[in-house]
Amino acid sequence: MLISHDTRCALDCVVDLLNTAPESGGGDLLPDVGALRQFVRNNRISDVGVLDETDLEAVRGLRERFAEVFRADSDREAARLLNAMVAAAGTTPRITDHDGYDWHVHYFAPGASLADHLGADCGMAVAFLVVAGERERLRRCEAPDCRRIFVDLSRNRSRRYCSSRTCGNRLHVAAYRARRRSAAVPSPAGPGG
Repeated sequence: MLISHDTRCALDCVVDLLNTAPESGGGDLLPDVGALRQFVRNNRISDVGVLDETDLEAVRGLRERFAEVFRADSDREAARLLNAMVAAAGTTPRITDHDGYDWHVHYFAPGASLADHLGADCGMAVAFLVVAGERERLRRCEAPDCRRIFVDLSRNRSRRYCSSRTCGNRLHVAAYRARRRSAAVPSPAGPGG
């Protein structure tokens, strides 16, 4: 699946946003405006003005709307939710090249609030997955003690964990140790049994 750089960045951003929610297992990782500012810096979101409590509440509301898209039972329901989100953001597509990136499309209107900016750009990125018939790439980590969300952009859609270095490696090591323990236990029948 061919995904442009800006779409990949927007998908990474929506995943990061969803993983700030309490249901991802770490409490609410957007507890205050300072955390929201850090989220903006971490995701290198451009054209963001001064942030306040209004922005924080709007982004938390947007996070829940993206969670509804993630939980949608069908592509039709996901499309309905995304259409409403993108329309509410008042999209104004424009081609731009900034911060050393080649030409790409921004969907948010100049001067848009952070929530509208994310609703437009990230909403369109998720919409591209729906249009491509690839919504199943939006996944939750299969590690039993992890609730994080990720986008599986592997060629064969085989990714199972939010991070192969943490969740994936931890489960593979646990399985290896379990196999070693079971191989070390003598057979209950004993010799000649």
